[in-house]
Amino acid sequence: MRQFDELAQVDDPAWPELQEMLGASPVAARLLPGDAGEGRRALLQMQVSARSMLGALALHTGGLLVDDGWVRVFGGGSVEAGGLPGLARVNRFPADFDPGWHPAAGLVVGQDVVGGVFALNGGDPAAGGRPGEPGRMTYFAPDTLEWEPLDMGHAGWLSWLLSGRLDTFYDGLRWPGWREETAALTFSQGITVYPFLWSEEAHTDLAATSRRAVPMREVLGVAADFARQMGPGDPGFLGDV
Repeated sequence: MRQFDELAQVDDPAWPELQEMLGASPVAARLLPGDAGEGRRALLQMQVSARSMLGALALHTGGLLVDDGWVRVFGGGSVEAGGLPGLARVNRFPADFDPGWHPAAGLVVGQDVVGGVFALNGGDPAAGGRPGEPGRMTYFAPDTLEWEPLDMGHAGWLSWLLSGRLDTFYDGLRWPGWREETAALTFSQGITVYPFLWSEEAHTDLAATSRRAVPMREVLGVAADFARQMGPGDPGFLGDV
């Protein structure tokens, strides 16, 4: 086990590189001010250092909003009232450091407003019903109700989010006016789409669907229920928001 100072005080931190990435990104992205105590708790429990992008996000930010908030990247947790939860809360970290605890299936590191979930695989993804290799990113897709492997690690995922390629990734999941609807959400809300994104009707004509802001917990819960009842199976833990 490494102590907090050993994890935080490193010679080559990733924070300056992350700041440069944000400054050069063509995507609208906003850093949120972080909660120092929650960031410290997350860094210690994850046992990652500030050399990593994951550690930099936990230690220096309250999270990151990408594409006007369509994707929420979790950091140490926002200090703002009603702010974005941090990695520790989203993943239900123990209140005090527990060297024997780890996320059962993987670490939830981001979500999008329509119920997509980005997670970092743990040591045995197959045991948790996840595709892909250990330490690689996966995505729970709200239009298929399945986990899909992403051929990148966490740092590569951050770079990809900020690269301007999200329009291609979300083709078929965004409708005219999505940006304005997203910007109006609070951090505890997502967007429910009806007919549901996994339905034939939504696949045929997404612009004709109706949408409303609801608690993000509801968006994730409905997707998980349908996955269990009529989809590929229980998706497992999608994050506590």
